[in-house]
Amino acid sequence: MSNGNKQNPQKKKKTDSLFTRINKWLHLWLGLASGVIVLIVCITACIWVFNEEITALLEPETKVEKQDKAVLTPAQLTTVAKSLYPNLTASYATYQQGRVITLALKDPKSKERRSGGVTLKINPYTGKVINAVERKKGETDFFRFILNGHRFLWMPYKIGRPIVNYGTMVFVVLLITGMIWWYPKKWNKSTRDKSFKIKWGASFKRLNLDLHNVLGFYSLLFLLAIALTGMVYGIQWYSESLYWATTGGEKLAEFKRLESDSLQANKFYTPEKAMDAAWHKVAAKHPKSIGFYYSFPDASEAKSAINITVYPSAGQFYNNVGYTFDQHTLKELKSDDIYSSSYADAGVGGKIRKMNYDIHVGSILGFPGKVLAFLASLIGASLPITGFLIWYGRKFKKKGTKNTKPAQSTIAKEVKPLPLSKPELQETI
Repeated sequence: MSNGNKQNPQKKKKTDSLFTRINKWLHLWLGLASGVIVLIVCITACIWVFNEEITALLEPETKVEKQDKAVLTPAQLTTVAKSLYPNLTASYATYQQGRVITLALKDPKSKERRSGGVTLKINPYTGKVINAVERKKGETDFFRFILNGHRFLWMPYKIGRPIVNYGTMVFVVLLITGMIWWYPKKWNKSTRDKSFKIKWGASFKRLNLDLHNVLGFYSLLFLLAIALTGMVYGIQWYSESLYWATTGGEKLAEFKRLESDSLQANKFYTPEKAMDAAWHKVAAKHPKSIGFYYSFPDASEAKSAINITVYPSAGQFYNNVGYTFDQHTLKELKSDDIYSSSYADAGVGGKIRKMNYDIHVGSILGFPGKVLAFLASLIGASLPITGFLIWYGRKFKKKGTKNTKPAQSTIAKEVKPLPLSKPELQETI
């Protein structure tokens, strides 16, 4: 028994040592492998977070004072569009309180999502076109370019998207291994200062180390929330597993696009009447909503439905309410997937899933949350840089030390140190 008791601490020490080595190895090499991915994804996230606010500042002409009168209906918007671009059809319109209506037009012959087209900014009360932007196939605006980098690194989608998805998963591992590496072995004043404070007046090497360790610790929870919610959009097995865990074992229903009954075409409503009838139904239910997203039915496709999403509060998406109508009968179509149900009717797991985007961009906490998401993403972008500099400095310092060893040993042989008494030794130190 006594021998066994003596061996246990040694075994534990060896096990801890092995665990520490593995943790450091993972943090180092996974960090070097994924550094560029993390840098791009985080920098683009910083910019995208405030895309609405930046766009509003750069386009002051799109601001419109709220008036006590009805806004243009979807059918009226299509009339305005036809007068300018008779060969194009309406794709979607966004209504936002205090802003112009954004109406997207596309070529009816093209079935591709990014086939180009025209975007109109229209005064919601007068129908005046504030501006029109024409884009050819493949052209994007600045924020779409930023989002493309964030989602698939400006590479072909099928290649870049998995790289970003699993690069994000590696980043989660890096955050966890970094926390383990950061955790002080002893909690005293010296370790607390090193772990929680940045020594701004120190050398560049020490300052860089503090920026990596201290800022990494303070941003840890925010970065984990951003990364874990981001993986929901790209890794199917993770998304399904997370939903299963948060709902107590429910299976995530597959998203299905609802369709109109094509056999009823033109029996009850013309396309224009159906557009406005659906609009009035939803607007009457939500008179105080901040915004609406209206997806027009495809006139060339009889099965196409009318989709309307209502946004009750500014800058947030989790509590949106979606409606889908048969374009021929105006029958409201229902789906079993979580995105078709309202936030109020969803269970705990459903509410978490509907809040996923708002958590991801920080808007769940309003504008302060966006600021936190911006700062966390900025720190996240800095971690690969400061981490690389730490590794580079240590690696090449060791090489330099090895090269200077012969010279140091020669000097040591030629100059013998004088013996010092204990008091003298303490003064020297």
